[in-house]
Amino acid sequence: MKIRIGVGTAGGASTPDALAELVTGLDALGFDSLWLSEVLTGPVLDPLVGLAWAAASNPRVKLGTTMLLPGRNVLRLAKQLASLDVLCRGRLLVTLVPGLTYAPEREAIGVEPKRRGALIDEALPLLRRLWVGETVSHEGAAGSFRDVKLSPLPVQQPLEVWLGGTAPAALERCGRLSDGWLPSLCTPEEAAAGRVVIEEAAATAGRSISGEHFGMSIGYASVPIDPATARLMTARRPRSLELTPVGLPALRKLLERFIAVGFSKFVVRPVVPPASWRAELEALSAAVGDLQT
Repeated sequence: MKIRIGVGTAGGASTPDALAELVTGLDALGFDSLWLSEVLTGPVLDPLVGLAWAAASNPRVKLGTTMLLPGRNVLRLAKQLASLDVLCRGRLLVTLVPGLTYAPEREAIGVEPKRRGALIDEALPLLRRLWVGETVSHEGAAGSFRDVKLSPLPVQQPLEVWLGGTAPAALERCGRLSDGWLPSLCTPEEAAAGRVVIEEAAATAGRSISGEHFGMSIGYASVPIDPATARLMTARRPRSLELTPVGLPALRKLLERFIAVGFSKFVVRPVVPPASWRAELEALSAAVGDLQT
């Protein structure tokens, strides 16, 4: 089982200098990938723009995104991700997400949370058909187009798509449609139980998901979380505070617990942007870098 650790940002890498420091540090210290998440109302870069910049600045680091699917025209999204995979020469990692459900992000996405799952069901098969060069026509919530053949096609064939989510419907969808699972805010025991559901759903759909394609996105704090940040985290996602390891030894212990139940791909994200990405990455490498195999 190949253990890989990527690093995501929760803000704090929104300038050229900060992003350059992050990308250079990831490469120098042997981390697997850079991850930029899409939060329309948050203090973060647009992931397509940020990852295109990173691709041009470094030829080695893999580029990951947790990107919104609801609210997008599926043809435009197919074109954007295929173009990015071409420009980064096949280093793109894609996880598609339904988006956050708290205000103001909920309203900005423009799709009610209860409708987002159905949109993913509609859009993901279309993305796959477009990325392999089929001529596709569609009329629906995900977009309207006729006799479209995408060009350029992604370098990766297939361009894999992972999904997140821990609700029963999300687990079933992951098994039925995705190439992998990258959830957040669950315990190792909950993750192991979710994997069983996903694998059963995949078998029911006549498909399988590689055992190497189960991962976890983990927010962590290097130092104790201040009360204001703690209140904000809890208000947005009730379990976030209890599921956030505090201190790098606690992060390592949590990663080891996930590895023990068969998870091997990780995105770790400081919940508070560091003052220095290089210093953060050096400390992170010293604490968990040897887990990579």
